Amino acid sequence: MIRNSIPGVLLLVLLLGAGTVWAQDKDAGKAAAESNTREALQNRLLTQQELDQWSAEKSELVGRLRSARAAVNWLNERKLAESARVESLDGRLHELNRRLAESDRLESSMQDSLLVILRRVEESRNLGLPFLPEERDQRLAMVAGELARPDFTAAEKLRRVLEVLQVEADYANSVEVYQGHINVDDQGLYADILRIGRVALFWQTPDGERVGWFDQALGQWTDLPAKEKRNIGRAIEMATRMRPVELIDLPIGRISPTGQTSPTGQTSPTGQTGGSE
Repeated sequence: MIRNSIPGVLLLVLLLGAGTVWAQDKDAGKAAAESNTREALQNRLLTQQELDQWSAEKSELVGRLRSARAAVNWLNERKLAESARVESLDGRLHELNRRLAESDRLESSMQDSLLVILRRVEESRNLGLPFLPEERDQRLAMVAGELARPDFTAAEKLRRVLEVLQVEADYANSVEVYQGHINVDDQGLYADILRIGRVALFWQTPDGERVGWFDQALGQWTDLPAKEKRNIGRAIEMATRMRPVELIDLPIGRISPTGQTSPTGQTSPTGQTGGSE
């Protein structure tokens, strides 16, 4: 009877042991599953965070790439614009260099031309009426000195020569009286000199006793007849505005083919001629 019950007990023990082992295995599997689930969720969360971070970095990189491309395009446009500007500046520089070379050539040529013009003015001054000799000689000498100065620009030299020409030309359109020393028949006189344009010069002593003119045919100062005293005196008074302007006759003379004059005709201060030639 006891022998028959032992196997049953053993079987019961084995079953209980198997159940315990199975229960333990079940708890271990559940714990492992939970651990694996938590690990999978953690990995999923980390992966999602990395994906979000990469997405943000990707967006930033895409934005930077677009900005870089826009900057490259802008720089390329600026490069083209600057290249065109440099090309234009090179062209202008070439033109300026050409103009400078041409200016140097013209300046050298102008220097010679201005000297020729000034020489002709001096010749005209020597061949014409000898009025205001000191003033005119001083002006011509000053301009000649300025033409020789290297620190004077060509424009300044041209301006000074043109001023001389303008002054000389204005003498033809004006009437004036000035005082000066003249030589009449080898006698030095101090006289009032009446200049009528560039046509004639008359003189009168301060006491009004002697009058005369500059005879271009003879190239010297000479006396005029006493009958000319009144008209020459009146002309001097009109030129100095001491007398109202009126029409009078003065012995201007006749202009010969050589440009010289002789006292055979008469003319008024206004340029109208009278009398016989």
